[in-house]
Amino acid sequence: MKRVLLFLATNLAVMLVLSLVTSLLGVNRFLTANGLNIGMLLVFAAVIGFGGSFISLLMSKTMAKWSTGARVIEAPSSSTEVWLVDTVARLAERAQLPMPEVAIYDGEPNAFATGATKNSSLVAVSTGLLQSMTREEAEAVLAHEVAHIANGDMVTLTLIQGVVNTFVIFLSRVVGYLVDSFLRRNDEESSGPGIGYMVTSIVCEIVFGILASIIVAWFSRQREFRADAGAAQLMRSPLPMQNALRRLGNLHTEPLPQNMAASGIAGGKGGFMALFSTHPPLEERIAALDKR
Repeated sequence: MKRVLLFLATNLAVMLVLSLVTSLLGVNRFLTANGLNIGMLLVFAAVIGFGGSFISLLMSKTMAKWSTGARVIEAPSSSTEVWLVDTVARLAERAQLPMPEVAIYDGEPNAFATGATKNSSLVAVSTGLLQSMTREEAEAVLAHEVAHIANGDMVTLTLIQGVVNTFVIFLSRVVGYLVDSFLRRNDEESSGPGIGYMVTSIVCEIVFGILASIIVAWFSRQREFRADAGAAQLMRSPLPMQNALRRLGNLHTEPLPQNMAASGIAGGKGGFMALFSTHPPLEERIAALDKR
């Protein structure tokens, strides 16, 4: 329930901010008496599409801590925490990164990396993962998350999400306008958009949004392969990462909140739903490491 409320509150706040911005810029008035102002619509779509993505990115670390209950380790209070901080520090040094914040949270086996920049990143791991894996396997998982940061995956996926969001908003309203104009072609007295525009725009936004999520998920899966390869490089062998992935296959994992799922370690589905998965199947990831 906490995650759901945070998700709803965050999205409501983002939409309110973006609505205010578009109103101040005047780009929300793309429907004019002379028809559709394509240039203004494109600016409107870009503000909403990229604005939402970048606000989410800037809030990602704070939201991650709130939604998972992750506790940043300021002063290690146990041998496990000492090992965790030292391991991340060593991996970050190998990857030539500033030291990320290191956090631990209660939950099923999983881990994630987040943060708006490489200089303000977070690596978090669950107690379930630390209890279920050997130290070498857990280190490989941490290396995977550090590789996500080194590869700039959070920013890359934000840019991709912003692009597809822009096209979804833009195309849905163009199609809505065309359908509405066709339906009212013989109605000379009407002015402004009709019900056809609103209904068609909503339906198209849903359909195009589904197609866009497939595109973003594909890019996310490619970044997972790269993070696995980066972990193998940081560990100086693919075997620890492969062993960690095999271990994950035998564990019950808990999905992360949607805004962090792409940078987690666990995930991957088969069948039709694989199109929407942010992670490739574990077997494919293990096989890809065999080729290194």
